[in-house]
Amino acid sequence: MSSKRKRLVIRVVRKERKIVDLEQKIAIVRQYEGGQTVSFMLRKLGLSKSTISTIMKNSDRICEAVKGSAPMKSRPFNCFTNAIAVLHNGALVLWMEDQIEKHTPLSLMTIQAKARSLFEDLKKKEEYDYGQSFTASHGWFNFKMRANLHNVKLSGDSKAAEPFIEALDKLIKEGNYFPEQIFNVDETGLFWKKMPKCTYIHKEAKTRPGYKAFKDRLTVLLGGNVSGYKLKSLMIYLSENPRAFKNISKATLPVHYRANKKAWMTLAFFEDWFMNCFIPEVKSYFLEKRIPFQIFFIFQNAPGHPQYLNDLHSNVKVVFLPPNTTSILQPMDQRAIAAFKAYYLCNTFAKALSATESKTFWKDYNILHCIRNIAAGWEEVTPQRMNGIWKKILKRFVNCFKEFEKEKQLEDISNNIVQLAKEVDLEMDNEDIHQLVEDVGEELSNDDLMQLEAERVAEEERQTAQEEAAPKNFVMKEMAAAFSKINEGMQMFEKMDPNVARFSKVDRLIQDALACYKEIYNEKKKQIVQSKMDIFLK
Repeated sequence: MSSKRKRLVIRVVRKERKIVDLEQKIAIVRQYEGGQTVSFMLRKLGLSKSTISTIMKNSDRICEAVKGSAPMKSRPFNCFTNAIAVLHNGALVLWMEDQIEKHTPLSLMTIQAKARSLFEDLKKKEEYDYGQSFTASHGWFNFKMRANLHNVKLSGDSKAAEPFIEALDKLIKEGNYFPEQIFNVDETGLFWKKMPKCTYIHKEAKTRPGYKAFKDRLTVLLGGNVSGYKLKSLMIYLSENPRAFKNISKATLPVHYRANKKAWMTLAFFEDWFMNCFIPEVKSYFLEKRIPFQIFFIFQNAPGHPQYLNDLHSNVKVVFLPPNTTSILQPMDQRAIAAFKAYYLCNTFAKALSATESKTFWKDYNILHCIRNIAAGWEEVTPQRMNGIWKKILKRFVNCFKEFEKEKQLEDISNNIVQLAKEVDLEMDNEDIHQLVEDVGEELSNDDLMQLEAERVAEEERQTAQEEAAPKNFVMKEMAAAFSKINEGMQMFEKMDPNVARFSKVDRLIQDALACYKEIYNEKKKQIVQSKMDIFLK
């Protein structure tokens, strides 16, 4: 008995394909850049995840299409996108860097709140209603990756610190470095004319046009080696030629003096200091001590610090501290800078006491007086203290410098400042001194941030106009290719030259001249072999 098999009929019901026009696409791009999550847009628009992903992948082309489409509402898009770009790449990043420098804890919520605040101020400044809000959602927070600010937490990362200390010690042993050859530097902000709010100087100055001097900030770069030697300090101020420098040669100042409008460290300033101040000074120091000219330079990876320092001099090995470990590992952060600032205050008050009229002294106190007190304050930081700051990362080189002794010294300096202040009729206590020493300034306002961002953009445009060359660095692959081409060229000359002695002499001269490049190449080769070390040193 034959049986008929029932035919299974499957009806495929195709979803109606949604056509997404240019206006809808740009709306999706706007919403995403405004902080909306993909999941929210999926629910709201009824589109598939792949559709939205494709739109976001092609956002650049969509934006270009909008520019060529006059009827589209292009101005709101451009204004909104520009505002977001300022947040991603400029004002918000500046604010975060400033907070990190001041050791102010940052959280997702505080960053989101600041982003929204900045956006609203930018909106008012543009005097245009974008027609949408900026929520600074969790989805938006991936801007950190673009801004290269992955480590926004401020508490020291002890997990990263411990293996780094072991790796560092291994490197120093392998290189047979002496304590005199191991250096660290760091910069700090100094409000050079600031007084506590309770003093008559602050109250009187607040009523005068020159009150802004109390907020006048400069940058000082300080550092030294494990044995306690101190480098000549670098100072960055706002003015290239202050009035106080009349008839004064900058070369005779007790600091290396540089200037820019923000009194900030820049890549150009640091490279200039490194090659023209640091290297010559250390070279002379080594000659005096009869020590081989080899430098082990421990350094914080921060804005204004070049990443290519290893390529600048073949006798310098640069090791960067791991991210988010500055408070734990940076030697100069271990109260050396605090001691310098305390001594600076102490010297300033001592000068005020020796003046015939203290009120006149404060009124006439200028940047040249400040420089002299910076030099005097730095001079008073002892070699013992400079040796003790290395205790956390190179304990075996530290000569029994106890923590309580370090803090007692700071307390004694503070008490001395309070006593000097009283003698010049200034009512101050130890808490006032602590605030002055630790003062990193008020939080930058939104207006300050936008002004700094505008200056940054203007500076970039000026540099582009001047066709300033990008920083050079050595690349192993290209170096190997260069050596190969030089060898090929020499082989060609060898085949052509009948005079063997002449060729040998030329070949020897060229190989001797190339020795410095080969040394850099071999050093880079070692760094690649030690791949495990690179994890800690980046």
